[in-house]
Amino acid sequence: MAPADDVMELVDESFKPEGNTIVRIRILAVPDSEKFPEGVKYRLHYGTVGGDTIVRYDNSHGVHERHTPDGLDDDYEFPGYSEVQARFRWEVDVLGP
Repeated sequence: MAPADDVMELVDESFKPEGNTIVRIRILAVPDSEKFPEGVKYRLHYGTVGGDTIVRYDNSHGVHERHTPDGLDDDYEFPGYSEVQARFRWEVDVLGP
């Protein structure tokens, strides 16, 4: 793991859009590595305040993943960082209460 000095926080925000839901967005610039060849680590989470996932995108394990209430979306193909951020924000709007 890289020293903390080599990690730069790009985005760290949370907000409650409506009702019992919360959005957490965390994007870090990290050193290029085998696990993070693009030099970015991210987690885009939309869920309930109690912890249930509505939709989450992340590359925490070095693989781009999309999570739903049913588990891992095996059909997901990472479209690129800008596209996944736009898609996530759109899904928050569409899936919201």
